[in-house]
Amino acid sequence: MKKILIFIFAILCASALRAESLINDTEVESLLTEIVTPLATAAKISPNRMHIYLVDDDGFNAFVMGGEDIYVYTGLLKRVTTPNALRAVVAHELGHTLGGHMAQLSAQMETEMRRAMIIQALGVGLMVLGGNPSLGAGVMAGATGVAQQSLLSFSRDEERVADDLGFKLMVEAGYNPNGFIEIFTQMNEMTSPIESRVNKNSINHPVTAERLKNVREKLTDIKNENFKDDDAEMIKKYDLVRAKLVGYLDDSSRIKTLYPYSDKSDAAIYARAIANMRGGNLAAAAVGTRTLIARQPNNPYFYELLGDIEYQFGHYDDSIAAYEYAVGLRKDSPQIETALALVLSERGTDADRARAIELCRHTILLEPRPLAYWVLARAFGDDGRADWAMAEFYTMQRQPQKAREYARRAKTKLAHDSPEYIKSDDILNKKVD
Repeated sequence: MKKILIFIFAILCASALRAESLINDTEVESLLTEIVTPLATAAKISPNRMHIYLVDDDGFNAFVMGGEDIYVYTGLLKRVTTPNALRAVVAHELGHTLGGHMAQLSAQMETEMRRAMIIQALGVGLMVLGGNPSLGAGVMAGATGVAQQSLLSFSRDEERVADDLGFKLMVEAGYNPNGFIEIFTQMNEMTSPIESRVNKNSINHPVTAERLKNVREKLTDIKNENFKDDDAEMIKKYDLVRAKLVGYLDDSSRIKTLYPYSDKSDAAIYARAIANMRGGNLAAAAVGTRTLIARQPNNPYFYELLGDIEYQFGHYDDSIAAYEYAVGLRKDSPQIETALALVLSERGTDADRARAIELCRHTILLEPRPLAYWVLARAFGDDGRADWAMAEFYTMQRQPQKAREYARRAKTKLAHDSPEYIKSDDILNKKVD
């Protein structure tokens, strides 16, 4: 079992490296979707067209990459203390989308590149005609500086527009735009010592003090006092998500500082239980998790954690029971279903393998992930379909040579009219980038 855990860890790390350090977690993604959906609706963006990606990076950042996809750093989630402050960050990012800023930035970069090339061409001409290399070199160096300053100015203007559009989105969605005050105040505490010493024209964002001042001025014009505030349930869920990220991603000293043993809140117990599991103290992890279940018997993610712990103990029956309960509480949860399928494939009865195959197929329909194909291959056992599943796994891992090797194996074992044979053939015929 230890070898399997090491292999799974390798899969997850490889996936993260190949996907710009993206990670998946049903609990975090579900809460982010709940927070963001009203803003998307106000922006006239269908929630079905929008996807939130969780970036495993400790930076205080979020960004958009065209379309309606939003990337949120785990470092931002761990540090932003309220749902409404996070909502303001997302509203700002949606402001970039509404403003078409990615396309505009691309066009501006192209314009500045052409301009720089013309200036550089002039520099080359001066070197040739004047016979003085230093004269032309100065012009060429200046071309880069001109383009850079123009792009920085353009970027600062876009950030101001995104702040304005994001503020309006918060108001239209009915949420208190004070979230911008919260986030800019927090940012100002972090950045003011640095920003006070830099040239304001040399950075790509307006200084935070300016942004804070602009938002305060906008708030004086707001007459609506019936904004929705986050209720206790939302705040509790947000605190749990932050604790979960700290528990999984931070070192033990930081976890003890943020969630000391004197803290008996659900969030603190959650972070410590996860940290104990990571550190191999499974008994303490189980005690903490069972305490959480006693307090919140309908929270599927506490049962998911219990399933993880019991699996590491080697208690397959208890692990399966915990995961099954979690799946019963949280329908369409790919991550939990894949974990359940893994333990079922390990226990390995005929009924277990059939259930594991069913779960993996459902998960792949909802959200195809490499691990789901890997577990599916284990559940298929000594079967040509297992080779096809591994071919899909390596395709998602961007290892085309191995994918083709397994696809060829699958075709030698499968009936020509089977879906897996046809999919294996597709993999073999796929053009390699």
